[in-house]
Amino acid sequence: MAAITGLAALLALAACKESAPPAQQSGAPPAVLVARVEQQSVAPTAEFIGRVEAIDKVEVRARVTGFLHARHFNEGDNVKAGALLFTIEQPPFAAEVALRQAQVERAEAELRNAALQVQRGRDLVRTNNIPQSQLDERIAAEGEAQGQLSGARAQLEQARIQYGYTEIRAAFDGRAGRSPLSPGNVVGPDTGVLVTVVRDDPIRVTFPVTQRELLRVRRAGMNGAANSAERVQVLVRLPDGALLDTAGRLDFVDVAANRSTDSVLVTATVPNPQRLLTDGQAVTVVLRDAQPQQAIVIQQSAIQIDQQGAFVLVVGADNKVEVKRIRTGRGPAGQVVVTEGLEVGQLVIVEGSQRARPGQPVTPRPQGAPPLGATPANAANGG
Repeated sequence: MAAITGLAALLALAACKESAPPAQQSGAPPAVLVARVEQQSVAPTAEFIGRVEAIDKVEVRARVTGFLHARHFNEGDNVKAGALLFTIEQPPFAAEVALRQAQVERAEAELRNAALQVQRGRDLVRTNNIPQSQLDERIAAEGEAQGQLSGARAQLEQARIQYGYTEIRAAFDGRAGRSPLSPGNVVGPDTGVLVTVVRDDPIRVTFPVTQRELLRVRRAGMNGAANSAERVQVLVRLPDGALLDTAGRLDFVDVAANRSTDSVLVTATVPNPQRLLTDGQAVTVVLRDAQPQQAIVIQQSAIQIDQQGAFVLVVGADNKVEVKRIRTGRGPAGQVVVTEGLEVGQLVIVEGSQRARPGQPVTPRPQGAPPLGATPANAANGG
């Protein structure tokens, strides 16, 4: 029995020794995953919170009082410039035009009669049949008739203008919003908005930029240059996180800063053919340089921070760990642009840095190899 027990213990000890991973054997350098530093084509970006605004927006109101006769569009329709939107009851205004036209014709007849009287008076004065004073009275009557004709014509024009206001038309190409009033209601200047028409393709996006961020963007060459409109692409991130397919361009940078927020208002025009952007909507504005630059980009997970700032661990000569202090900038998602501190070709530790100590050797493994600590069988099965 004692011999059998001892044999079982020896077999168990041998099995444990065979299953122990090489990296954990006494004295073996710890394994780490590394990535080689390379340059990539990177377009500098900056993000801001903005508000969507329609380039053209008009609140359509009635300019004369009357019964709303008809509405010639459906809510949400695209309307063309000059398209008829509403008609106000026209017969009362047509009657007013006819009345003013009759007054003009009467004034014209009176003016013709006054002109004849003046002509006759001049002939009679030459033959001394009437005194000069009577001729003067006839000349004054002609002038009065001329004034009455001018007043009648002005009243006729005013009546025609009022009649024209019974047809309410679109001022520009756009999209009609909600119309709260139905035909049959009495409308007038005090009724309120009949419908709002907006032009939403293209559409404007406004966003405030802090002085610090504006200075950074200008130093990067994304603004302030003669060709800034061509160099900067304006992208809009929708509420679901997706970017709008069409890129816009910068239009205007305000000449004065907001004293309360120390920011400058910037506007951009963005194509909106699918009507995904709506007037008043809050969006994220992404400014991206249209001319990508070559830069060193590393994974964000490789960066560590202490009291002295950001640093990474690299594998140097003899596979020993070295500390490299770096300066960083914004990069693509999950990555960081390194502006100072790294050179192309260096090996940066991206996984296993907690087991690496500066000055000590490590066993570097290329990124993409099986995860640290995984057995060959687990690696083959994706575990």
